Amino acid sequence: MRTPYLVLGTIVLVATVVDILWTTLWVDGGSGPLSGRLTTGVWRGLRWASREETRLLSVAGPLILVATLVMWIAGLWVGWSLLFAGDRTALLSTHTGEPADWTGRVYYVAYTMFTNGNGDYTPTSGGWEIASALTTATGMALVTLGVSYVLTVLSAVSEKRSFASTVTGLGERSEAFVRAGYTERDGFDGLDLPLESLANQLSVLADQHQAYPILHYYHSEQSGNASAVAVAILDEGLTLARYGVAANVQPKPTLVRTARSSTDQYLDTLGSAFIDPAERTPPPPNLDRLREEGIETVSDERFAEVLDAKRERRRKLLGVVEGDAWEWPPVEEG
Repeated sequence: MRTPYLVLGTIVLVATVVDILWTTLWVDGGSGPLSGRLTTGVWRGLRWASREETRLLSVAGPLILVATLVMWIAGLWVGWSLLFAGDRTALLSTHTGEPADWTGRVYYVAYTMFTNGNGDYTPTSGGWEIASALTTATGMALVTLGVSYVLTVLSAVSEKRSFASTVTGLGERSEAFVRAGYTERDGFDGLDLPLESLANQLSVLADQHQAYPILHYYHSEQSGNASAVAVAILDEGLTLARYGVAANVQPKPTLVRTARSSTDQYLDTLGSAFIDPAERTPPPPNLDRLREEGIETVSDERFAEVLDAKRERRRKLLGVVEGDAWEWPPVEEG
């Protein structure tokens, strides 16, 4: 027996299996230890190489997803190959009767992981026969889990883009978002249905981002489809509607609180994606933009006090936006 190969193979296999199960089955666990570091490493490397060029960053999500699958398959492949190398006579060639060399072991593991083998090599004892059966089981089961993971992530990507386009369709800045739901006759009644729908969508997205942090790295080429920007617009719009607008014309408090709760849930997922709050506070919304539409507001001084009390929250929002390689929505315009 060659103990070093057995130990190393076991470590590689256990680490890979734990990472796969952690990432695909543990809803509250986020990415596994290996895939989480791979994800952030690829993203930071692409940001450095692209110099924030949007088109190149748009391939980050698919690239990370493919790299994760390759890492998992390679981990299983290498781990089992090392394990079979733990005994020089674990596998014998059916043609020559000689023990398998490294090429033969790698070849045998590849066939056994995805099929029942092709008969070129055969295990020499009951223990290695069981190991071969486990190789097939882990290959078929865990690769299937990986494929299911990919399909789930791609479905969530479509949902996050739908959410972003809904928010930015109402307004590409927080003031425009608030103004879109206001009429002189009905006040903010026009925001009722959009806020309820957006709160539900964002709550689902928050759960998906918690379970699959890779979603944070699916970068859109256009800011209108970027959920990171949309979340900032929505939350700043809620701040305006709740604290910037005069009490007698504010939207329904229940809807605002529900939507705010959804953004809270989303912001709680940042740690799993290694996204930190920004070091600075983003620029404030401009109440004059609301006043131009005839919307009664509080004083600038009072609103400034509110924003100061919420600076940590706003730093988190800025961290989300910058973490996705976008700039803070230019609230001073529009």
